[in-house]
Amino acid sequence: MSVKRLFSLLVLIFILSGATNSVLAQHGENEHHATEEHGNGHAEEKKGFSASEVIFGHIRDSHYWHLFDINETPVSLPLPVIIYHPEKGLEMFSASKFHHGHEDYNGYYIDHEVKMKEKIASRDGAEIKDFSITKNVLSMFISVAILLLLMLNVAKKYKKNGVMTAPSGFQNALEPVITFIRDEVAKPNLGNKYMTYMPLILTVFFFIWVNNLLGLLPGGANFTGNIAVTACLAAVSFTVMMAKSNKHYWSHLLNPPGVPFGIKLLLVPIEIMSMFIKPMALCIRLFANMMAGHIVILSVISMIFIFAALNQVAGIVFVPFSLAFSIFMFSLELLVAAIQAFIFANLTAVFIGQAIEEPHHDHAH
Repeated sequence: MSVKRLFSLLVLIFILSGATNSVLAQHGENEHHATEEHGNGHAEEKKGFSASEVIFGHIRDSHYWHLFDINETPVSLPLPVIIYHPEKGLEMFSASKFHHGHEDYNGYYIDHEVKMKEKIASRDGAEIKDFSITKNVLSMFISVAILLLLMLNVAKKYKKNGVMTAPSGFQNALEPVITFIRDEVAKPNLGNKYMTYMPLILTVFFFIWVNNLLGLLPGGANFTGNIAVTACLAAVSFTVMMAKSNKHYWSHLLNPPGVPFGIKLLLVPIEIMSMFIKPMALCIRLFANMMAGHIVILSVISMIFIFAALNQVAGIVFVPFSLAFSIFMFSLELLVAAIQAFIFANLTAVFIGQAIEEPHHDHAH
């Protein structure tokens, strides 16, 4: 076995071990929740393994960054909680005050009924505004820091050595990607104005790609699998498209040339609807693909514990099948992470290109 293959295998084992530990940690935390004492002084019966709680516990946003468990005690990084109460005003404190959601603090509590997002509510029923630094927000800051570190380092080398000097280090990996985006995405869709939009296209591509990869790391956040995140990215693309659209675009949208008036009455509303459907498609495509990948991987790993709960031998027998399929899914997700970033960047270029397209003149005569 070559060194590269051995290294790749070790990386996959590390990632799968982290994912399995994440499932075990979430399972331990669920059991810890199930045995908590309530106000009546009685402890609930200890529940078995719940795959849905493990999966939703991973893909939802949280005020904790859960790392692992020690003797069924969760070890997490508590994040800053920033809340605006209409009567109390702005309040800031650590999420550790909630003791992993088991206790109230200053009239606030974590609502465990919400599946997709960990929500903080007020006991007095007031509508509070949550500006907290959650797991997804911290993951975004980390990805931005990584991008700035890498891109500024490469830019510094280009500034120092010039563009005619052979690239070195990370430039070797970055330059072909930038060239590919320029030649296969920007130029075909944006024409001679491609350089104006290259910063936007490259930023969208690398931002999504880096966050997709960070989400595959053990304990990583499901950042791009959050529909609020993909909606914001789609809104950026839509805003640029609308801001840069020209008279030619709107004339074809609102008054299609060469179309009978009766057909226009039907076609124009469809075209206006399609203008808003485009960013919605961008949003849902990225969100659905990334969230589905996380769910499938966690579901396959959870099957080990589901079979083990039925029969310990069955759980042991299923381990190699689960790990083999998990390796396949992780490899596929590495490819999907890059493909989804490319698709989002490419469709953004296509939509902007349609908005800035100039009228064509027929010179056949």
